[in-house]
Formats: sequence, C-alpha cells, structure tokens
Amino acid sequence: MQHRFAAMAASLATVCLAGAPQVADASPSMVSFAGYAAGTIVVKTNERRLYLGVDAARALAYPVGVGKAGKQWQGTSYVDGKYVEPAWSPPAEVKRDKPSLPDVIPGGSPHNPMGAAAMTLAGTEYAIHGTNMPGSIGGFVSYGCIRMYNQDITDLFGRVPVGATVVVTR
Repeated sequence: MQHRFAAMAASLATVCLAGAPQVADASPSMVSFAGYAAGTIVVKTNERRLYLGVDAARALAYPVGVGKAGKQWQGTSYVDGKYVEPAWSPPAEVKRDKPSLPDVIPGGSPHNPMGAAAMTLAGTEYAIHGTNMPGSIGGFVSYGCIRMYNQDITDLFGRVPVGATVVVTR
C-alpha cells in the first residue's frame, strides 16, 4: 500500500529537470512574519521563499525553487501525504518535454528529482520536495512544484504534519 502511495505521489509531483544559475542560502532563518496561523506553510513565489509560521509574529524562512514562467500557480491546499525518498514517475507533460526519461526513477537514486523527501499537496499535481540539483534553489525552475535543499525539506518534514495548510502566493 505504501508503495502505491509513494508511486502516486511521485507521479503527481511535476518538476522541471533543468537547473538554474542562482544559488540561495541553505539554512532556514527566523523572520518577522504576520498574518498566518502557526504551522501554516506560505510560499511566496516572487520571493522564492517558503515560510513556516512559528507563531503569530514569526516564521522560519527557507529558500526554494518555484514554477517557471507559465507553470506558476497560487491558491490554498494542505499537505495530504509525506514520503521519504519517494520513487518518481514523470507526469505526461514532463515526459513530453523529456521523452528520454525512464517511466520510474527509484527513490534514493541520484537521478530522482524528488530528493530526500516529498510532501504532496491535496487537490493538486504538486509537491514540496527536496532536490538533487541544489543549483536550482532560488530560481524559477519547476513545473509548479516547490523545491527545497534536501536538508531543508528534511527539517520542514519533521515540523509539518499531514493536514498542514499550504498557501501559495505570487
């Protein structure tokens, strides 16, 4: 059953396999951040930052890679699954762009774009996940997923429960 969910999460997560020239700082920082409840994940696409509300006035800020032009989205969802080293199946759009990709890349493979962990978002084809391409963090690089350094997704993964609210804004 877990393999089915991991494969489903992997096939839902749409990511771009191209890197980006910009590299951001790898460690989360505590910042002033109001307007969201503690435990809420807020992704500000134009800032290429993910914020995890700590309390009514502060959040942890992480650098992220976000959707490239034409692939960005905004809205509210929630974490509906958490997976460590999930297998990844390229969605149809990615497979069209990169037909040489295999149908499945096993979890833990250095070629797996999901990295160390993934959290799938309900009602979407997207995930917040690690990456084995750290140079892509800080850029507009994906098909809509939110990419994090592997150490950052591991940190966030431990802090966020299934059901956590996720807000993606421009």
